[in-house]
Amino acid sequence: MGKHGKHLVWDWNGTLLDDIGAVIGATNAAFAELGLESITLERYRELYTVPVPKFYERLMGRLPTDEEWTVMDGTFHRHYWERAESCGLTIGAAELLAARQESGLTQSLLSLAPHTELIPLVRRYGIAERFVRMDGRPDASTDGKSGHMVRHLAALEVPAERVVVIGDAADDAVAAAHVGARAVLYTGGSHSRASLARVGVPVVDSLEEAVAVAEELA
Repeated sequence: MGKHGKHLVWDWNGTLLDDIGAVIGATNAAFAELGLESITLERYRELYTVPVPKFYERLMGRLPTDEEWTVMDGTFHRHYWERAESCGLTIGAAELLAARQESGLTQSLLSLAPHTELIPLVRRYGIAERFVRMDGRPDASTDGKSGHMVRHLAALEVPAERVVVIGDAADDAVAAAHVGARAVLYTGGSHSRASLARVGVPVVDSLEEAVAVAEELA
């Protein structure tokens, strides 16, 4: 493990993987099956939150029942994985990851995507070797990333003051604050710039800028 410079904890969906189009397509396909109105990208970004059932509450005016949630989650993921195959990495992601590794700086991957599906997907993109650790969600929990971040950093044995989380969701910043780390949020994924700005951490429009800002954080 490198001893100098920041350790970056990368998010996957909407950050390294440019999949927001697949997410919107799958969301609307699932909504159509469930009799809900379709949603625009702009409205999705304004309303999206973690845990995801709270997102559906914002849309429906109430929390879904356990039975409804099971149907919604299963339907969304069926449509999402049909579309995910055609998604590419975010512009500059592969080059940034490679350059950082070659410079002797460390980085890891932490996602709420199911672990068993995440790891083969990352390997398919040829970037798995760039990370010192990769963790996806190990169970069916709808909780946010905070608890997973605790376990991720404990396994890495990296002090939180060296860690910067780069993600596209307010929950990434919440998880970083939970362990005493810093965060930079990227506008290309699930949230609008306005909603990210309300979180109170740096907000950027490219991954290149995210890395540069992360290195400057005290």
